[in-house]
Amino acid sequence: MAQGLAARYGLECTVLDERAIEEHGMGGLAGVGAGSANPPRMVAVRVRGTAGGGEVLGLVGKGITFDTGGISLKKPEGMEEMISDMGGAAVLLGLLHVLGTQPPRDDVVIVIPCAENMPSGTAFKPGDILTVMNGQTIEVLNTDAEGRVVLADGVLYAKQLGATRLIDVATLTGSVLMSFADVATGAVANNEGLLGEVLSAAQRAGEKVWPLPNYPEYHEMLRSSVADIKNAPSKDRWAGCITAGLFIGYFAGETPWVHLDTGGTAWLWSPRGTEPVGGTGVMVRTLAEYIYPEA
Repeated sequence: MAQGLAARYGLECTVLDERAIEEHGMGGLAGVGAGSANPPRMVAVRVRGTAGGGEVLGLVGKGITFDTGGISLKKPEGMEEMISDMGGAAVLLGLLHVLGTQPPRDDVVIVIPCAENMPSGTAFKPGDILTVMNGQTIEVLNTDAEGRVVLADGVLYAKQLGATRLIDVATLTGSVLMSFADVATGAVANNEGLLGEVLSAAQRAGEKVWPLPNYPEYHEMLRSSVADIKNAPSKDRWAGCITAGLFIGYFAGETPWVHLDTGGTAWLWSPRGTEPVGGTGVMVRTLAEYIYPEA
């Protein structure tokens, strides 16, 4: 799909296969995809801006094409909804229709780490240590916290491709439903200025986004004794949406970054307003408003 859209609009597209993923040291993406007969892919699409400056917006979308939970298997009830776990990736592919017809001011790099999280004899498992592309290590406590692991490599790859600010979109947690039901998208950020711009864009677009705190105590909950960071807090029901987002922010580092958790809003069982049953495409309009604030 990414290659077809890139060809349609004359954009640059790169797709790394499982061998190239390994060569790039993307151990998070490789680990999550190891249990499936369908190998992982890392997709990147670059849209050249009209300004020709040094600013590059990195957009990273979670592309888990199906999530069983892996070895930490989900309950069967409702698992069919996990066809929507590539909602963040789909949003960015949808956004390409806008970017392809109306070039943005600044360059945009879209990065989509794609994998299927399946249980098998080759699957990653709790207790594993994964090494991502910058050499940092992740202690795996829960294989159902896989989206943040692939997004670690996605964010790092976007930075390698020149991103000077980052926004990731992901159906990351069920915890966001506990806070907002299926009404609002949760946001976590390391930069108040960028967060404010995204929230303003959401308001103009008519999409509900609400910020969550970024306190040092939440970072402490991800501290590992055997790796640089662990992929879930020991008490994983506590602040699950916040700590999941901050896990991604760990790899964003000092680069201005906003995380958008669409775990409650990307998929609906009944229509609501302009949003249909099934995949809603939530955040396409917000991101378009952010990129084209004067349009």
